[in-house]
Amino acid sequence: MAVKIPAVRKYVTITSETVMDEGHDIRHPVRRAAAMAVITNPFAGHYARDLSVLVEMGATLGAELSRRAMVALGDVRADGYGKGAIVGEGGALEHAAALLHPAMGAPLRASLGGGRALIPSAKKMGGMGCALDVPTGHKDAAFVRSHFDAMEVRVQDAPRHDEIVVAVVLTCGGRPLSRVGGLAAQDIQGEDGLR
Repeated sequence: MAVKIPAVRKYVTITSETVMDEGHDIRHPVRRAAAMAVITNPFAGHYARDLSVLVEMGATLGAELSRRAMVALGDVRADGYGKGAIVGEGGALEHAAALLHPAMGAPLRASLGGGRALIPSAKKMGGMGCALDVPTGHKDAAFVRSHFDAMEVRVQDAPRHDEIVVAVVLTCGGRPLSRVGGLAAQDIQGEDGLR
């Protein structure tokens, strides 16, 4: 059985900018952008051992979605990231894993000019309009607690049973008014992706 290359049905971008929290103005507004692609799942409805076509698509989407998210953020530098996918009922979680893990990270990091920390990720099965909380963290140091967060994403008409919604989230700033300690962004050593 010949495997078709996944096709993109649509792109969706969501942005937010928090300027006040808990009644306090935010000196440096927290900006977030999620860029999503709705793609056909070539493996919906049947088992396939070789998922390399999705791995390749993950690399392509890593570059394209991070570009779109950076445009949506505007003229600020992203310092946090995350990724996720929602697989329609005809697919499997492993299809999301193939998109997100082997090859998506390198082009996403390249578009940001680096990123030493692991890219937080989430995957789930769901139907049209299903929400996914995409976890985010600081791109250079996983121990920066101010950046432990998530952005909820959804596409009203996706995923259909034979589709996958793939998302990349970029952030500029951590949680507004974070105050639970831990490594501060300005104190990152940048050696191991942790501190």
